[in-house]
Amino acid sequence: MQFSHSNAIWQAFPELRAGALHAGGIHADADVEAAIADFNAIADARLAKVQEGEFPEIQAWRRGFSRMGLKPTQYRCASEALLRRFRQEHALPRLHPLIDLCNAISLAFAIPVAVFDTEKIVGDLEVRRAGGDETYLTFGGEIEHPEPNEVIFADGGENAHARRWTNRQSGLSAVRPATHSVLIVAEALHASAGDDIARLVETVANALARHWPAATKTAMLSPVSPRFEF
Repeated sequence: MQFSHSNAIWQAFPELRAGALHAGGIHADADVEAAIADFNAIADARLAKVQEGEFPEIQAWRRGFSRMGLKPTQYRCASEALLRRFRQEHALPRLHPLIDLCNAISLAFAIPVAVFDTEKIVGDLEVRRAGGDETYLTFGGEIEHPEPNEVIFADGGENAHARRWTNRQSGLSAVRPATHSVLIVAEALHASAGDDIARLVETVANALARHWPAATKTAMLSPVSPRFEF
């Protein structure tokens, strides 16, 4: 399998930096609460100084959403949505140990982190513009079709695994108790994105090694190295 961004995405967003990680051996029995508390403390410290909308990581995604023709306060990148909820409620709901951990890491870095069940992906996965015929399954079980030209995560079966790029993932490839193999993707647009994504990927890999018997493969993606084979 392969994960990549289309040439058109790299051309439109040359500042994009992304990291990808594949891991097997995932299960729902890991105890990640101590790690979550550590990452939450990092987010708390940042939010004590300024709200998430002032973070450079979030501001860069807001500009990116504006360039996609979206209102950035109507459609937020995943990390902004998490930070906003965390600031208001001082906690996030628990879903699955891996998702809970990656959400906490996303809070700490203010960078969107997507986690996909690879068994639900048909062929390769690509971030690209939608044709409009792709199928998106909501978490409520409803079928949607992305708008033509919308940025989506699309597989070889014309399934949209995320809509509006980093705004909303699909229920189709959501991590469940039976999930064993995952693809984790982090993307950023801000000035220090390259260094921050590298630290984030290393952080996720180390966390996986501590909490799961997971053999991981990682990659940093850029215009000169745009593909991750796993």
